[in-house]
Amino acid sequence: MALKEHLIEARNRLFKSLIALTLGTVAGFFVYDWLLALLIAPVKAAGGSVVFTAVMSPFDIMIKVALFVGLIVSSPVWLYQLWAFIVPGLKKNERRLSYSFVAAAVPLFLGGVAMAYFVLPFALEFFISLSPENSDNLLNISEYLPFIFRLLLAFGLAMLVPVLMVGLNMVGVLPAKLILKNWRITVFLIALVAAMAAPGGDAITMFALAGPLFLTFAVATLICHFNDKKRAKKLAAREAENERLAAGETSGIETPSSIDEPKSQL
Repeated sequence: MALKEHLIEARNRLFKSLIALTLGTVAGFFVYDWLLALLIAPVKAAGGSVVFTAVMSPFDIMIKVALFVGLIVSSPVWLYQLWAFIVPGLKKNERRLSYSFVAAAVPLFLGGVAMAYFVLPFALEFFISLSPENSDNLLNISEYLPFIFRLLLAFGLAMLVPVLMVGLNMVGVLPAKLILKNWRITVFLIALVAAMAAPGGDAITMFALAGPLFLTFAVATLICHFNDKKRAKKLAAREAENERLAAGETSGIETPSSIDEPKSQL
C-alpha cells in the first residue's frame, strides 16, 4: 500500500472515530447530572466538598464530563479503528487474531476504568484524613475532575498492555521465552508504568494499578507460552510432513537399469 493510500486510510479511520466520539459526547450531556454526582460522591463520603471557583466553571465541567463519557462510550469504535488500520498489512490468520485482540481489549479497558473508580474512595479517604483538625477540605472541581479523568484513563489504558503482549506474540513478534528471559526488566517496567500512570504520584494508586497489571501480565505470559507451544507443534508437524513427502518422491524414482553390451555376431 502506497503512502498516499495509508494517509487516506488513516483519515477515514480517524473520521469514523470522531463520529463515534461526537455521538458519545452528545449522550454524555444527557447523563451529566447523574455522572457528576457519581464522581463527587467519593469526596463527600470522605468528608470533603467540591466547589466551583469561577463563573464559567459549570459550563467547562459540563463539556469535560460529556467528552469523557464520549471517550469511554466510543472506546469499542476507536479501539477497533486503531487495529483495523494495522489489519490490512497482516496475513489472513493474523487478521483474524487481531479481531480477537480488539474483542479482549474493549472489556479490559472498561474494566480498568471501573477498577480505578472503586479504588478512588480509598485514596481520597486516606488523603483527606491527613488534613489537620478543625479544617475543611474544599476541592476545586476544575482540578478534581481532571485528576479523576486521568486516573480512570490511566487504569484503562494500562490494562491494555497485557493484551498488547498477547497480540504481538500471536503475530510472532514477542515470544514467551523473551518475556520470561527479561522478567526482571518487565516487572520494573510495570512498576514504572504504574508510578507514571498514577496522576497524584501516590503509593496507593500506584500499588492498586501495579497489582492487577502483575496479574494480567502473568496470565498474558501463560497465554503466550501455550501459543508458542502450539505454534511449535504445528511447525514440527509441517516439517515432518514435508520430509515424508520428500522421502516418498525419492523412493518413487526407479534406478536406471544397466545397458547390456551388444552380442557380437559371428
